[in-house]
Amino acid sequence: MGLLLKVGLTGGIASGKTTVTNLFAKLGVPVIDADVIAHTLVKPGQPALKLIKKAFGPEIINSDGNLNRAKLRQQIFADEQQRHCLEAILHPRIRLKMQTQVAHLRESYCLLCIPLLLETHQLDMVERVLVVDCPPDLQYKHLMARDGITALEIKRMIRAQASREARLAIANDVIYNDSDLKNLVRQVFAWHQYYDHLSHQYL
Repeated sequence: MGLLLKVGLTGGIASGKTTVTNLFAKLGVPVIDADVIAHTLVKPGQPALKLIKKAFGPEIINSDGNLNRAKLRQQIFADEQQRHCLEAILHPRIRLKMQTQVAHLRESYCLLCIPLLLETHQLDMVERVLVVDCPPDLQYKHLMARDGITALEIKRMIRAQASREARLAIANDVIYNDSDLKNLVRQVFAWHQYYDHLSHQYL
């Protein structure tokens, strides 16, 4: 079996990563999403959820046994130490799950969607970095449209991530999410063709 080309997709919060990954998936590209894995890791009964409860207190769990995501989000973006505590619980587990899923793939290339690819120093997991770039004003507008997020939370969330300049500095490739869906579709298809061609060098 040949080697699999792994493309790491990243970008700032509310930059359009989900839309882009969905477009790649529609083209038949395997997508392994760190956020999706994180959601499964904190389901009721999971070891990671028990560790989160121990670290953040029982009030972080709703009466139905599910994680109170809004409360956790408020805490980790208000306190850097708490954010690092959560990352120490989740990130090693997410990385292991991603590596396991990659090992079972047989396609020519795959997309690893890792929002904090730069911040968590996981560039070693991929051969290329694809950044979804979005102008700050649009990013802010997308975040304001989300339910229950205050302006203060938005500032804290953006401040907790790498800067736009830092992400673009590590990018091999960039998708510009600054107009409409049609433009995104065109860019995704172009990069898909490029990666498919490039992947044959790994066979």
